[in-house]
Amino acid sequence: MTNSPASAGNTDVAGRRRRTPRSVLAALLGGILPLLASLFLLTPPPAAAATLTEVTGFGNNPSNLRMHLYVPNNVAARPAVLVAVHYCTGSGPAFYSGTEFASLADRYGFIVIYPSATRSGNCFDVSSPQALRHDGGSDPVGIVSMVRYVQQRNNADPSRVYVTGASSGAMMTNVLLDDYPDVFKAGAAFAGVPFGCFATTDGSGWNSACANGTIIKTPQQWGDLARGAYPGYTGARPRMQLWHGTEDATLRYPNFGEAIKQWTNVLGVSQTPASTDRPQTNWTRTRYGATGDRAPVEAISVQGTGHSLPLAGMAARAITFFGLDTP
Repeated sequence: MTNSPASAGNTDVAGRRRRTPRSVLAALLGGILPLLASLFLLTPPPAAAATLTEVTGFGNNPSNLRMHLYVPNNVAARPAVLVAVHYCTGSGPAFYSGTEFASLADRYGFIVIYPSATRSGNCFDVSSPQALRHDGGSDPVGIVSMVRYVQQRNNADPSRVYVTGASSGAMMTNVLLDDYPDVFKAGAAFAGVPFGCFATTDGSGWNSACANGTIIKTPQQWGDLARGAYPGYTGARPRMQLWHGTEDATLRYPNFGEAIKQWTNVLGVSQTPASTDRPQTNWTRTRYGATGDRAPVEAISVQGTGHSLPLAGMAARAITFFGLDTP
């Protein structure tokens, strides 16, 4: 019996059946698809991004602050802690979404605490007699309770606790460093005022003379005011990084110079800069007491900028000052 034309076209002279393009493709897919399937099974899905979580019942909280916590997926086994304090009218979640600290935590494995003020205007208390002394009450006590909660629940390193903030949060940064020099190792204040400058005794939370930059003191007077927050304390003092825009019309620029006076006196270093440079075109950076990234005091003046700090890239400079970008 002879082959039909159709069957003859698929058979070679030796009687072997030829492979058509369609059969070759089917064979290839038959081998490749199981391999791809096995790869998908072996490769785990990407981890979900860490999220900001509210924490309640974190300890003594006399002014009813709220606490939000960011723990990155790659958190270190013994993580450092950064407290990031918002501006007036702001909130912890707003400061989380509007700054770069969480993305830096993702990169370096530290934990970020975002406190939220709850009083009218959402400003922090940096004015009352209670707020301006160690364990005196008000917002500083609540924020330190947050830190201690994280130390206990997240195995955080008590020797690596830092604080940063903008405007009202920058003022709170100054307050926390002087109220609790035994808790915080360094701070970075974006557009703040010296510790005690905003003090009031009439219940008001606003000090116009300080905001306008008209309160001028000697370095010794500023230093004594800061040391008076925790009488009898003789331990190490935290380092300080200061930032201020030259065109700040809310907390005016003279406060920058007064804060430099205060912190150089508190840390016992010369008011004459050990180094001066320009990391960016409109930044002038002076370092006091040393020349490296972890000088006792670092001050960055931002030419032509108003009350809008931190801007892009500034948070990373604060992280470098703290030493959180190195193991």
